Amino acid sequence: MRKTASASIALCCAWIALPALAGIGDDLNQIRRKGCDGRPGVAQPLRSNRDLDAAAREWSKGGRLSDAMERSEYRHTESASMRLEGSSDRNAILKVLRENYCDTITDANFKDIGVYQRGDALWIVVAAPFVTPAVKDSAQVSQKALTLVNAARAKARKCGRSSFDAVPPLKLSAGLNRAALIHSQDMANKDFFEHKGSDGSKVSDRVTRVGYTWRTVGENIAVGAQTPEAVVQGWLTSPGHCVNIMSPGFTDMGIAFVVDPKSEAGIYWTQVFATPR
Repeated sequence: MRKTASASIALCCAWIALPALAGIGDDLNQIRRKGCDGRPGVAQPLRSNRDLDAAAREWSKGGRLSDAMERSEYRHTESASMRLEGSSDRNAILKVLRENYCDTITDANFKDIGVYQRGDALWIVVAAPFVTPAVKDSAQVSQKALTLVNAARAKARKCGRSSFDAVPPLKLSAGLNRAALIHSQDMANKDFFEHKGSDGSKVSDRVTRVGYTWRTVGENIAVGAQTPEAVVQGWLTSPGHCVNIMSPGFTDMGIAFVVDPKSEAGIYWTQVFATPR
């Protein structure tokens, strides 16, 4: 089963007649810019995307939009669709788009658009791309994650049924960063998601291998999150991961992400905690 961070939204269908429509993307962007149905406009226009054109063409063959998106080359977090068929009145078509799809057209999360036309039928797909941090930004991402983790540790918190007082901040460890990167690379390259490495290693093994002499050690992993804010928040809302973040028994932290667009999850995160001996 494919593990994915995407959530597809299929909004269909207001059936009307449609002539051959050139420049439908421009028409949609005019509506998007001006706003409609009491919704404010969005300055950023939808960008034409060939992969979404292909997804719209695939969707036109029947079946669900989510399936067509899965078969496309476009990695996304959210998508929506509009389908029209049959009339020759362009103004009527734009009226239906404004009245039936205003929330989709003016959704600022959507950045790209794909269109496919066959005869008098039109299939339109809009989507939010899956955007991951660049590898060159890894140091900045690590520092941001540390800041977020320490902000969480600075306040009393409940992790599921366990209560924690505020605890001292963690320090970033270069060795633990390497241990985290090793496991993220392993998960991304081998396309799996679990604490046990492809070689059978545990987090304690990986921490030992990078030369860190530990007394206590722990690990959080995640997939799909596109920002340090999202991954830390996801861990804090999961009781077991939250316990690691709030544990007073840890003094050091390492974190790393690996991006692999061809993998199922797209991005793999590992967070390692430890206290030296």
